[in-house]
Order: sequence, then structure tokens, then C-alpha cells
Amino acid sequence: MDSELINQLLALPGETIKLSKGEFLFREGDKAEYFYIVTSGRMSIKKFEASGHTFALRLIGKDNVLGEVPLFEDGKRTYVFNAIAREPATVYAIRYDVLEPYVEGDSKLLMTLMHIMTLHMRRQESKYRDLILYGKKGAFYTTLIRLANSYGVKREDGIFIDVALTNQELAEFAATSRESLNRMLSELRKLGYVAYDKHHIVICNFDGLVELLDLDSESVSSESYNIE
Repeated sequence: MDSELINQLLALPGETIKLSKGEFLFREGDKAEYFYIVTSGRMSIKKFEASGHTFALRLIGKDNVLGEVPLFEDGKRTYVFNAIAREPATVYAIRYDVLEPYVEGDSKLLMTLMHIMTLHMRRQESKYRDLILYGKKGAFYTTLIRLANSYGVKREDGIFIDVALTNQELAEFAATSRESLNRMLSELRKLGYVAYDKHHIVICNFDGLVELLDLDSESVSSESYNIE
């Protein structure tokens, strides 16, 4: 994210919040009062379904924002997702009633925040679309593509995903069970599409993964196919 924007936001009056691993920053339905900037660590954005399933939507790292959805809303504002510290994390919290007047007086900042909100909505919609169009297997494959776009490091043996994810976390991104995820992952490993380097995934055949979904190169390189 643009460092100038982050510095501009961090200069506003606010408070620093430290979170332990697994601690909630906010829960779905909580009264929304703050806009947040992650200054260290990573946050997970999740949706808990009535069926008991967990759907992971985003990973948010340093210099990224969250709590943007209720911004500029009228009336009672609530958070629509759950924000959980994936590891020890620190966020900077700015009250909406502090941020909004400042943004309204800065058209460039306003347009930047509107772009961020639109982008995050587009990414969430694309995840739901992939699940509907391609099923859980396709949702897992597109999760790997998103991870490659956001955290991929090119190496001779493929694309190294520079964030260690458990199989449970991968299952939550694909909206499936860990048992189903294990089977799909085992299948891809046997086919030589993915491998493991300690606790990190290496995508050995990125183009082949894209072809399995019949996606075009333009769509998989778009901003909507990121996981942050």
C-alpha cells in the first residue's frame, strides 16, 4: 500500500493496540467506531457461517488497513467480519469521527480510500464467485494463485509462498474441511504442481494450476486475485 497514504493516516490522532496471537480486534456485529492500520504482524479476516464453517477472506500485513467497510456509513455502524491476530500484532486505531472530517477535506485521500474499499469488495466478491463457479477444489486452487500473487517469491523450483500457513488455514480460505483440503493438497503434490519447503508451500507449476481452472493470464494477474 502507498507509504505516503499510510504515513498520512498515522499522523492523525489515534491509539496503538497490541494483540496476542488469536486475539480478536473486533467481531462481526460489534459496534464499529475505529479504522485500523496494521503496523506489525498479520491479521486474519474471517466470516463465521451459521453452519459452523469458517471462511477466511483476507490476510492483512504491515501497512495495510482494515475496518474500512463502515466508513462513511450513516446510523448504527457494525463490523461485518471478524478480525483476528494471526500472530502477535500491533494496529493503530483512528476513530471514524476523527478520520472522516479529515478525509472530506482532502479529495486525493478520499479517492484513495474509496479505491481501497472498492478493491477489498472486489476481492471478496471474486472469492465467493470462484467458490460458486469452481467448487471447493477450484476455490483451493485460486487460493494458491492469490497467495502466489501476494506472497510469492520466484525461485528455480517454482514460486515460494513466503508465509507459513497451516492446512486448517488453507481449508478456511477454500471454505472446506481440513480433511478435504488434505486430499486436494496430496493430489496436487502427486501431480507435481506443489511441494513443501518446511512449512511453506512451493507452487512448482503455476501455469498448470491456472490451466486447471481455465483462467486467462490477465485475470490471474489482476488486483482481485490477491489475498491481502
